Amino acid sequence: MRKLRMGMIGGGKGSFIGDVHRKAAAIDGMIELVCGAFSSSAERSAASGKALYLPEDRCYGSFAEMIAKEKELPEGERMDFVSIVTPNHMHFEPAKLALENGFHVVCDKPMTLTIEESEILVELVKKTGLLFALTHNYTGYPMVKQARDMIANGDLGKIRKVQVQYLQGWLATEVEKTDNKQASWRVDPSKSGVGGALGDIGTHAENLLEFITGLQISEMAADLGRFGAGRTLDDDGNMLVRLSNGAKGSISFSQIATGEENNLGIRVYGEKGSLEWYQENPNKLYTRWLDQPLKIFTPGGNDLYDAAAMTSRIPSGHPEGYLEAFATVYRNFGKELTGRIEGTSVPAQDYPGVEDGLRGVRFIHAAVESDRNNAAWTSL
Repeated sequence: MRKLRMGMIGGGKGSFIGDVHRKAAAIDGMIELVCGAFSSSAERSAASGKALYLPEDRCYGSFAEMIAKEKELPEGERMDFVSIVTPNHMHFEPAKLALENGFHVVCDKPMTLTIEESEILVELVKKTGLLFALTHNYTGYPMVKQARDMIANGDLGKIRKVQVQYLQGWLATEVEKTDNKQASWRVDPSKSGVGGALGDIGTHAENLLEFITGLQISEMAADLGRFGAGRTLDDDGNMLVRLSNGAKGSISFSQIATGEENNLGIRVYGEKGSLEWYQENPNKLYTRWLDQPLKIFTPGGNDLYDAAAMTSRIPSGHPEGYLEAFATVYRNFGKELTGRIEGTSVPAQDYPGVEDGLRGVRFIHAAVESDRNNAAWTSL
């Protein structure tokens, strides 16, 4: 068994998410970074690669050059997969080219700017049989997996109501008018797409709802806000949702919620009980029942389902957080890819994939359409 070889597209000097991906991929000792096209500038890409201690000849000036030259290398040297950590508008072309050239893909969300682009990637994955992971990293928390499996097992009974929130405050002022690169591309429709906060964090709320409940959003009524002066993309949103089993729900997301940091949370109400989880306190899953006292589940604690028990890396009482949850996506993807490479039988692993990416992009476009029609009910 050897380490998997990762090539990175984007994520050069100054990139928050690129650094997160590299750290997360390395946590379990399964994956090593061997090459990259870290910037649209060949000079900046080379400088970023040097800072990461990569050989000069494995630091490329473009993603097209990287994919072409890596494909020419012997199988024992070339990268096994690409990790795409660029702004939204640069997800589709690298993912498409990688799949067309036989490389597996890990990609940030939202997967693409348009539904049509997402459908192309779905078909490419089906055609090639290659692996595709989407980094909805919040699915990697042990207590999120516990919540999902409790609902799937019927512990809460039929689900009736779901509430999800994702509140941040970092765009409460017009920081994009300063030298904040993270803000500038997120408020730019040419780079972010039709959704602002909707695409950046709203898709996480949508994915968390569908992942935990096992239900799909069938319709929504969305009211999007644009509070920052001169912003054309949403920085706030509220929506009512109807779920595939007849349950009702709501999603509230914002990046202008002054004072909030990364307040992602979910509450699910069933016929027999309910559960509650918050990303800022991720090691506690609160459950309430018709005829039992409050019960709190913790990683490594009692009465966990297998997925939650296996996700924890350290003994109970030792906090695991954002990087570990992110790493779980890479670990599960890596297990499946290692099996492919070694020719061993590995069951399909638990990580978000290309179909989840398509769901997320449809969610964005349905919300924008609903908002344009005065929050009219809109089907996904």
